[in-house]
Amino acid sequence: MDDSTKRTLGAVGPRLKELRQRRDITLTDLAERTGISISTLSRLEAGLRLPTLEQLLPLARAYGVTLDELVDAPPTGDPRVNMRPLATTDGTTIVPLTRRPGGIQAYKFILPAGRDDDRPRLRTHEGYDWAFVLNGRLRLVLGRHDLILEPGEAAEFDTRTPHWFGATSSGPVEFLSLVGKQGERAHVRTAATSRSTGEPSSDVRDDDD
Repeated sequence: MDDSTKRTLGAVGPRLKELRQRRDITLTDLAERTGISISTLSRLEAGLRLPTLEQLLPLARAYGVTLDELVDAPPTGDPRVNMRPLATTDGTTIVPLTRRPGGIQAYKFILPAGRDDDRPRLRTHEGYDWAFVLNGRLRLVLGRHDLILEPGEAAEFDTRTPHWFGATSSGPVEFLSLVGKQGERAHVRTAATSRSTGEPSSDVRDDDD
């Protein structure tokens, strides 16, 4: 981990404590909302432990802020877009794609090449996740299932189910992740097909209809 990343993650602790106190939330309440233990939350706020991605995402949701606002990462790249990539300790790069707090948050993940014999550390937290693979092969361990997703394939699941994402030995993987609060699901609309002509019509249909 380079010095810049270490400084960025090291500054998260005071910001977490300030956010919690400003919202008048106890460590016990926050632990219930995020699934992170009270002792871990206390160490994060005190700067005695650097946060991981699995901890930052539920914390950002709990406080109603975007991930880049939570870590206050420096702006990089095209100033017209001004995305703020965040590098984590395991070599993963996360690019937040949404700017508004609350609701569904979108991220692009770039994971470095992994090992096929990696033993995943499954995590759980409140929420719902949709993942779509852009490039490479994504290994998704979901409960008792060990899946390989190829480009163009997607998965959605309740994040209270133990899960883990990783790349394979074939190379890095890029995927999009839409993370929402518990019970928040995607509403997919598709073009309806005319029964008489077989051609798509202008109507759309919600998959919950």
